[in-house]
Amino acid sequence: MTKEILAKENVVLNQQFTSKEEAIRQTGQILVDKGYVNEEYIEKMLEREQLTSTFMGNFVAIPHGTEDAKKAVLASGLSIVQVPEGVDFGDGNIAKVLIGIAGKDGEHLEILSQIAIVCSEEENIEKIVEAQTEAEILALFSEVN
Repeated sequence: MTKEILAKENVVLNQQFTSKEEAIRQTGQILVDKGYVNEEYIEKMLEREQLTSTFMGNFVAIPHGTEDAKKAVLASGLSIVQVPEGVDFGDGNIAKVLIGIAGKDGEHLEILSQIAIVCSEEENIEKIVEAQTEAEILALFSEVN
């Protein structure tokens, strides 16, 4: 049985963080808790952020592990964390939507392209930031498949 890449339980609404590190840890912890990655993946997400920011513009950050984090990935999965007040990702970049990615066997590229399609539309970001339910966010991403 293959795991669903994005399930309702992977979406967390109305979060507040004091730092991007805290935000990245929470985004990664969802992936750990749902069995997509093991604990060390979170450290690899933080390492990746130190190398280069995962802030993508348009209020979106896509924290993910470094190249050598692949062994920590058990199954491809996504986590989505909504931060209506935003969290500072440095240089005045405010992220209101964090999308954690774990890709197995090169699937992360396909997952990234789907995310890019959804997040390239400013109105979709607004919908994610203003969503009141997990289902509203899931609906935006299901349209991509």
